[in-house]
Amino acid sequence: MKVVIMAGGKGKRVSSIASDIPKPMIPICGKPILEHQIECLKKNGLTEIIIVVGHLGQYIKDYFADGRHFGCNISYYTETEPLGTAGALYKLENLSGDFILLNGDVIFDVDFSRMTGFHREKKAHVTLAVHPNSHPFDSALIISNSENRVTGWLNKEDERTYYKNQVNAGIHILSTEFLRSCQRSKEKIDLDRDMLKPMISSGKIFAYSTPEYIKDMGTPERYAQVSADIKNGTVGKKNLSVRQKCVFLDRDGTINKLVASQFVTKPEDFELIDGAADAIKKINELGFLAIVITNQPVIARGESDFQTLDLIHMKMETDLGKHGAYIDDLFYCPHHPQKGFSGERPEYKIDCDCRKPKPGMILQAAEKYNIDLSQSIMVGDNIRDVQAGINAGCIPVFLTNNEPYENMNNIKTFVNLRDFTEQLLY
Repeated sequence: MKVVIMAGGKGKRVSSIASDIPKPMIPICGKPILEHQIECLKKNGLTEIIIVVGHLGQYIKDYFADGRHFGCNISYYTETEPLGTAGALYKLENLSGDFILLNGDVIFDVDFSRMTGFHREKKAHVTLAVHPNSHPFDSALIISNSENRVTGWLNKEDERTYYKNQVNAGIHILSTEFLRSCQRSKEKIDLDRDMLKPMISSGKIFAYSTPEYIKDMGTPERYAQVSADIKNGTVGKKNLSVRQKCVFLDRDGTINKLVASQFVTKPEDFELIDGAADAIKKINELGFLAIVITNQPVIARGESDFQTLDLIHMKMETDLGKHGAYIDDLFYCPHHPQKGFSGERPEYKIDCDCRKPKPGMILQAAEKYNIDLSQSIMVGDNIRDVQAGINAGCIPVFLTNNEPYENMNNIKTFVNLRDFTEQLLY
């Protein structure tokens, strides 16, 4: 599969770092951003690369030449005038089939075989890499359904209430069939606004969610963060070809307050426990995956429905994002074996493999994200959480919430989630 890198940006927001070279040539830890990208592509066997250059593009050509020195075959297209983020795609004569499209200002370390496999499985015309970040409130957000099909798009300026922290990461797989299907009335084309958003209704655009490291360095602050992450090894460790460490988190009583000792049944009743967001932010910063594993019998008991439960979880992600924290994924069990509830839904009144203390949800997450369970932790405030962690082969952690609890011998106990991150993870 060929790769197209859009490397014509001027980098106005990082001009204080370097203003006399193209933005993708700004050095990070001794190498230009583009070189970091090409090294990752080569590691994935992606060696046929087209670089679209513009402003000061000769610097890029002189550095990389034909790519042989870097183990790749590199060709160039030079924009004589700005063509937007996608106009140049219609000028490339040697594109066929599917190709990867990258922004030249992004540092990433991604297992592309997973993303291309997803793209083929979905028979997608477009696959967008999406991920949670620490500032979703000022990021463009992608909305998708349970099949990962993109159904909506929120720009930075669009009004939003509750939302899933699912940010467009700047890595795409496009088909030339998609290019041909887009109506084009001008030379300068914006990929997002002129092509992707108008084609959402086709049902052929999918969101590939990944917790891997993908970060643009478009501001001095992000440049500093990316530099630190490369130096401390965070970037490479997040690649899903590497075994991951995870902190699995119960939800009710661990992240959010219980409502009169009951489950939350509507989003307006969801309230974070004091310190929970800061604790999850520390989990994020330390390079652990943060994955919620929660029993939600409100579905089986008829106390809530799937749409409302999704809103509750979007409220959680919205509130966490305001504190710079995020979860990488969420798994919930809608079943409840005990019968006799008014309004209960019989089809969910079953003895399943996913309801804690059974380890089904943890095992599903481990398979999806290549998680080393022996190096991972299950945190919760109920004996079912502890037992689920033990059954999955994780390190169990019990939160007492200042309540005495018996039979916790040899189990690590903490008062709350913040106490856990401050004492155990540090």
